[in-house]
Amino acid sequence: MNSGMIPAWLCIPFAGLLLSIAVIPLLRPEWWEEHRFPAVIAWALLFTLPFAALYGPFRAAETVLECLVNDYLSFIVMLFGLFCVAGNITFTGDLAGSPRVNLIMLSIGTLLSSVIGTTGSSMLMIRPMLKMNSWRRRKRHIMVFFIFLISNIGGCLTPLGDPPLLMGFMRGVPFLWSLSLFPVFLFTVAVLLVIFWRLDTVNYLRDVAEGLRPDISRPGTEIRFEGLHNLVFLLMIIIAVILSGTLPGLPAFRTPDGGTAGLKILGEVTLGWPTVIECVIILAAAFLSMKTTPEQIRRVNHFTWGPIAEVAQLFVGIFITMQPALMILKELGPSLGLTKPWEMFWATGSLSSFLDNTPTYLVFLTTAGTLGMTEGIRTNVGIIPQILLRAISCGAVFMGGVTYIGNAPNFMVKAISEENGIRMPSFFGYILWSLACLIPVFLLDTLVFFL
Repeated sequence: MNSGMIPAWLCIPFAGLLLSIAVIPLLRPEWWEEHRFPAVIAWALLFTLPFAALYGPFRAAETVLECLVNDYLSFIVMLFGLFCVAGNITFTGDLAGSPRVNLIMLSIGTLLSSVIGTTGSSMLMIRPMLKMNSWRRRKRHIMVFFIFLISNIGGCLTPLGDPPLLMGFMRGVPFLWSLSLFPVFLFTVAVLLVIFWRLDTVNYLRDVAEGLRPDISRPGTEIRFEGLHNLVFLLMIIIAVILSGTLPGLPAFRTPDGGTAGLKILGEVTLGWPTVIECVIILAAAFLSMKTTPEQIRRVNHFTWGPIAEVAQLFVGIFITMQPALMILKELGPSLGLTKPWEMFWATGSLSSFLDNTPTYLVFLTTAGTLGMTEGIRTNVGIIPQILLRAISCGAVFMGGVTYIGNAPNFMVKAISEENGIRMPSFFGYILWSLACLIPVFLLDTLVFFL
């Protein structure tokens, strides 16, 4: 099917779903909680049925299955595995959520994101952050900056950090090349941490002035972790993600025509064996984690299935309804005339804020590869100047934090925070935080690195 023939009005269900996520929880929170999944399915059908009428039931089924099998499946299995494993590690101690301690924890989590991924670091760090700040009244800003830094920007230094960079590695970008983003990473993180320090100090002093105090009964500092054997299962998940990026390039996993070998589902839709291996390893890690960890640890962590269920329900609709937007973007990408680093940074980032940042990254990576450059990084899609590749990479990773749906762990952090009594910003409220804190920093990035 020629993606250029996709009419723009097929993007309406995607826009409608985003508006539903943003508005209905504000107007009818109880209704949304009870009818969230039927509403998501309704929007998915409002795309699928007109698409089937235009292009036939087979093409519609193939499009939806392609999305679910090759995008959503590995996405939700990885999220589920990390949710289970991280939920079985608990932190106890008498560290209080002061500006200094929060700054240190955010810094550690941000660095961890490039080692175990933004999702892994988010799930590992969120419960200690929530516990340390449980005594505070003003703390939503802590979790907003948690999403900015740990769930997004921190993942830019290695292909393990964020899926877009893993896709770049699979297409010929050297594994260690992402370390060249360190100056941009350091500058961006430093500016955001300064903003956070000032904001957290003001709110901390207000809490203390109102008589709030952390419950620390003993002098000194005691920190104790339980369930640390789950780090083995976390390593299993990391290995599974690495394998998903490397196995498709091996001859044993290639078909004679150059595709990825796997299980044929329908038409051209194939569940690749690398994806099967990834999912099996992750699900085995989750199962072993749940079986080998005492239930008491999950009770201490206030572990419930609500957050992962909410994310699974919302994102199945998002993945399906955003297909027309991705098709249009793939068609228009090479003809957009984007040749300058700042253009690539903002184009990739703006679209990554609302679409899946992995296919958005691949669109602009391919676009940059078709510019006919003779110097730069030699990839499978062409030679790409390093400055353009930096702009595309930073745009995809950094701006995933602009909205709740920009990157996988954002909504998860929101859901877990709300379950622990923090009133997080609404969909539009969070975007206001991004406009006030993130966008000015990205403008500075543009001036310093991409002009």
